Amino acid sequence: MKAPAQTGGHRARGFTLIELVVTVAIVALLASIALPLAELTVQRGKEQELRVALRQIRDGIDAYKKAVEDGRILKAADESGYPKTLAVLVEGVLDPKDPDKQKKIYFLRRLPRDPLAADPQQDAAETWGLRSYDSEADAPEEGEDVFDVYSRADGNGLNGIPYRQW
Repeated sequence: MKAPAQTGGHRARGFTLIELVVTVAIVALLASIALPLAELTVQRGKEQELRVALRQIRDGIDAYKKAVEDGRILKAADESGYPKTLAVLVEGVLDPKDPDKQKKIYFLRRLPRDPLAADPQQDAAETWGLRSYDSEADAPEEGEDVFDVYSRADGNGLNGIPYRQW
């Protein structure tokens, strides 16, 4: 058998320069749309972590106060009944109702870090701003106890409220 004759009008397989330029332009456009969405997703995730951490700590503070009110933690007459430090919530306090005086009451398994804190080497307790019972809500100050915590992060959340006011 004879081989088929080759014709002079054979077309090259591959992409033209115009096809490549159009493809690169489409990929660049998609990337420019996806990058802000990815940043927004990361910020949303950190804000959700912040909400959870604040709730955990505040629940621990409230549980401590309730234990004081129930007589499970001894306090002096001039004390507010709130924990002196955040570490107390993790380290626990001796239960005065335990006959052996060995059991402790714990309020947190661990102290969460502020997810918006800039310094990753900073201790978890140092990432939070503390408000004492005697300070005003608009001007929180540290004192002899821990009534509330807030984020020290600068900036506003996606909801427009400064992180310090959450």
